[in-house]
Amino acid sequence: MARIAGVNIPTGKRVEIALTYIHGIGRTTAQKICVQVGIPPERRVFDLTDDELSRIRDMIDRDHQVEGDLRREHAMNVKRLMDLGCYRGLRHRRGLPVRGQRTHTNARTRKGPAKAIAGKKKAVK
Repeated sequence: MARIAGVNIPTGKRVEIALTYIHGIGRTTAQKICVQVGIPPERRVFDLTDDELSRIRDMIDRDHQVEGDLRREHAMNVKRLMDLGCYRGLRHRRGLPVRGQRTHTNARTRKGPAKAIAGKKKAVK
């Protein structure tokens, strides 16, 4: 089991796919890492040598912000908005959509399951 940036990456997958299991690395970044390190992207993780794994580890540590640091920075950015009391911060605080989406209908992902309102029932014709 290969371990990069504190994450066990799957050994049976291609390198460019396996690197996407690390938070903060997507397909494009994984492809760029493979090119810079000089590993063919179609190579499987279990075929990598210890030297290649260490080169990937060093490149990610040096050039990319991943996992805990990235999550912490994102949380600090949201916290800063909430502390400022700006509109986006208030929307975060209330758990509502932040980017201008409608909330009359939809927005269930952000608002959570629908809550029943007492005394409001559909009238029967």
